[in-house]
Amino acid sequence: MRLAQCHNFHDFRELARRRLPGPIFHYIDGGADDETTLRRNTTSFDSVDLLPHVLRGVDEVDLSTTIMGQKLALPFYLSPTALQRLFHHRGEHAVAAAAAKYGTMFGVSSLGTVALEELRAAHKTPQVYQFYFHKDRGLNRAMMQRAKDAGVEVMMLTVDSITGGNRERDKRTGFSIPFRLTLGGMLQFAIKPMWGINYMTHPKFSLPQLDAHVKMGGAMSIGRYFTEMLDPTMNWDDLAEMVQEWGGKFCLKGVIHPDDARRAAEVGCDAVILSNHGGRQLDGARSPFDGLAEVVDAVGDRLDVIMDSGIQRGSHIVKALSMGAKAVGLGRAYLFPLAAAGQPGVERMLGLMKDEVVRDMRLMGAARVADLTRENLRFR
Repeated sequence: MRLAQCHNFHDFRELARRRLPGPIFHYIDGGADDETTLRRNTTSFDSVDLLPHVLRGVDEVDLSTTIMGQKLALPFYLSPTALQRLFHHRGEHAVAAAAAKYGTMFGVSSLGTVALEELRAAHKTPQVYQFYFHKDRGLNRAMMQRAKDAGVEVMMLTVDSITGGNRERDKRTGFSIPFRLTLGGMLQFAIKPMWGINYMTHPKFSLPQLDAHVKMGGAMSIGRYFTEMLDPTMNWDDLAEMVQEWGGKFCLKGVIHPDDARRAAEVGCDAVILSNHGGRQLDGARSPFDGLAEVVDAVGDRLDVIMDSGIQRGSHIVKALSMGAKAVGLGRAYLFPLAAAGQPGVERMLGLMKDEVVRDMRLMGAARVADLTRENLRFR
């Protein structure tokens, strides 16, 4: 199977499965507990039908949108995700370059594998920083100042991960950072030698956003980082202080409850992202698409409402925009192409997704994102 044979999410996933050692593939692919929320994130779109208009004379379709003050050529962006150089040796550089080519936004995680400054200097497209709130308030201030100095446009605080989710696939394979593989997991690396060759012949794996503050090797694993260093007592007062200290565009990621969205607006956030971390945290949690209308109705006139988790098709994006989202974030939808083929893989995915959204909007009789409304939807 080659990249040219990939035409949708499932094709990219299959090519990534063939190229990645099993433990790394399942780290991307898996969710928490029984993975019911992981599945629901995508199947929730099936409960709503598109109701197209005809004879609208749609010629050119304008996909541009503005979120958090950032003008994007596409109504979807590449969400910040951790450990990208484990999936492909170019990691965030490949993702950022693809985002820049298509004029959309990309995110860098606190657990990213390329430095904020390096990415900001190399890629001229909107960049957000996904931040985790630590017990050490001095560390929080230092990391925010570093992002500000690097020229990051938007601070994105993730609040659905105050402790790590129960990801049983990783337990079975022994996936962790540093690796503590089971015998079966080690065998999977042995039968995918190209991954190991690339891993060993490119710059040493690191977590540059954290390296100066946390020693992630030795006894400190990713799991212990979440359980020992992040602050589960964080509250709305802490958020308000952080918003004020940042002083720029601020986004709260991981909101599902409309009351939380209201509080986010009250303390000065510019946007909320409905997300359940791709089904990787609280299994049984409501899917972002199912909760989207309620949050848009609650705060859509005060801040930008965005969603991620479960997006696999252009029609999913059209449904989310019709429900009131200003944009949607992609996660696995670009991680599988990244793992499959690096930057060309991410670019091919973005091109296919753009084509799907343009085609679907033409068929809906919509020439602009603003033309998509709930009048275009019917619940089954």
